[in-house]
Amino acid sequence: MLPELLAGPIGPIVIFFLRVTDVSMATVRTLLIVRNAKLLVPLIGFFEVMIWVFAVGTVVQNLTSPWHVVGYAGGFATGNVVGLLIEERLALGLATVWTMVKSGGAALAGSLREGGFGVTELDGRGRDGAVEVLCSVIPRRQVAPYVRTVDRNAPDSFVIVDEPRAVRRGWLFPRRGR
Repeated sequence: MLPELLAGPIGPIVIFFLRVTDVSMATVRTLLIVRNAKLLVPLIGFFEVMIWVFAVGTVVQNLTSPWHVVGYAGGFATGNVVGLLIEERLALGLATVWTMVKSGGAALAGSLREGGFGVTELDGRGRDGAVEVLCSVIPRRQVAPYVRTVDRNAPDSFVIVDEPRAVRRGWLFPRRGR
């Protein structure tokens, strides 16, 4: 019954949504690998492959139908976009924000600290001379509020957002008892 159903007009639609699901999972899983999520990655991978095997098996059984192939390819393309949107919404992990200002770094650091952010202040040298460098490690979910504070207080600043691979201690992760 199921093979006949999937061979019909509903098959390409089912394959499309299966591919959107498994490719979205693959995208999130790949990004979690970079963030060293050792428990979640294999769990996602297991279900991702189960869905993929079902989808590809259905397409292989119906290779004479161009609609099945189009559903497969379209699901793959759409799944990449959906996976990136999911990961963006989850905003897992941390971000390192580097802010370079020509002047007013101490005042900006104060505003950021009032907003609940930890800030390290450094002296730097840019192309046109001395700059004040502010460095913060924050949850990725807080990047937008952080940048809004910077834009409000130092609109001409230069901002770089990186993703750290590992963070030890600091104000976000104080050292626990010995």
